[in-house]
Amino acid sequence: MQLKCSLCGKNYEFVYIKDEPLPAHFPFCSKRCKLIDLGKWLNEEYRISTPLPDSEELTKLEQDTFSEIQEETLLKLIKSEKDTE
Repeated sequence: MQLKCSLCGKNYEFVYIKDEPLPAHFPFCSKRCKLIDLGKWLNEEYRISTPLPDSEELTKLEQDTFSEIQEETLLKLIKSEKDTE
């Protein structure tokens, strides 16, 4: 499969083999591009431009969904504790 390096734009061949680890430099074409990208993060050239919302800013639907997920997680924890007793 041909992929394009997100840093330098070079096309490179990528072969995925099931149950094998990904190449050490994936998703870049080379170790050099991976290190350049890491350097940009460390020098704060990249940043997340949108702040994460506070729970107060969530819409009603988002709050309901978040509450359901919390409730499901709590019920799973309680069930797993009962199963181990």
